[in-house]
Amino acid sequence: MEDPKNFSNFSISQDLIRAIADMGFEEATPIQTMAIPLILEGRDITGQAQTGTGKTAAFGLPIIDRIDPHDNNVQALVLAPTRELAIQIAEEFARFGQYKKGLSIVPVYGGQPIERQFRALKAGAQIVIGTPGRI
Repeated sequence: MEDPKNFSNFSISQDLIRAIADMGFEEATPIQTMAIPLILEGRDITGQAQTGTGKTAAFGLPIIDRIDPHDNNVQALVLAPTRELAIQIAEEFARFGQYKKGLSIVPVYGGQPIERQFRALKAGAQIVIGTPGRI
């Protein structure tokens, strides 16, 4: 029987498996084990877990896996309640997607010049991560 905690048993790309290994993750956490397969099936979920349990990976890995890097249109939108969390999520997504060629992640949030963020969006972004006020 396959180990449900082994990332290679999820139907995600080898690029993501490689990035996960580079980050030092060996086993999926309970929230990841429950969420990743459902999100990959295209199902909506609501999840709750303690800080540090890998929630960003639980929703981020399947999102990144489903992105078409040849399509520069926005394919995923992630809302974060604070600027700090939006930045943190964008940084984690970048690490997860480091081997996916052509992947563009743009964080948008207040406290930064909006023109620079508009330019980044116009250049093409498959994933936009931001705060509700700026989005």
